[in-house]
Amino acid sequence: MAPKRGVKVVAPAKKKQEKVVNPLFEKRPKQFGIGGALPPKKDLHRFVKWLKIILGSYNIDWFSSVVSTQNIKYMATSLFKLLLKYRPEDKAAKKERLLERPRLRLKEKLLSRKKPIVVKYGLNHVTYLIEQNKAQLVVIAHDVDPIELVVWLPALCRKMVVPYCIVKGKSRLGSIVHKKTAAVLCLTTVKNEDKLEFSKILEAIKANFNDKYDEYRKKWGGGIMGSKSQTKTKAKEKLLAKEAAQRMT
Repeated sequence: MAPKRGVKVVAPAKKKQEKVVNPLFEKRPKQFGIGGALPPKKDLHRFVKWLKIILGSYNIDWFSSVVSTQNIKYMATSLFKLLLKYRPEDKAAKKERLLERPRLRLKEKLLSRKKPIVVKYGLNHVTYLIEQNKAQLVVIAHDVDPIELVVWLPALCRKMVVPYCIVKGKSRLGSIVHKKTAAVLCLTTVKNEDKLEFSKILEAIKANFNDKYDEYRKKWGGGIMGSKSQTKTKAKEKLLAKEAAQRMT
């Protein structure tokens, strides 16, 4: 029979399927208390304070401050003009060269093969060139993150007597070598027509960076104490002055 009007038809309840539990594998939820499981990794960026200590000990504020002077800005323009002359080939140029190689094999056999003079990049590669005394100029970006990647490079360059400079910025260096960013660039040699200009750039770089290394290093820190220690020393001085006044009377 058809159901009467106004009367709700109750649908039959669905039976819940019981989960089959394997007795061999016991469920043990993780407990993150003391001596328990390791907690999941979190972003602790705002808690990190040791970076200030590293910045202070290595005097890395020089990285950003030293590149703002007028002489270095003028030097940077001439330096980047020179670096653009020795840009390495991009992917399209390399593909074209490889396609033309079979056609020019006979000519290449006659001509002496010489490696093209280009800008070297890559932190490991540049470090190797500095250690082998092949690098003639090292260019470091001022905004490398983390700064610890390049913080030791000036000391290595100074030890190996290699001219180095710090310029703005990593994206500008990357554009020279067809990359988004580059931390370090290096020149091993230049062509004969650019040697005079290159020697002038090296003299300016040595005067502003290599020769001023000790000057900047001696001034770091400044010997200025924090606000708490300053108030303590002032309080001690007042007590000593008061005791000295009492003795006089």
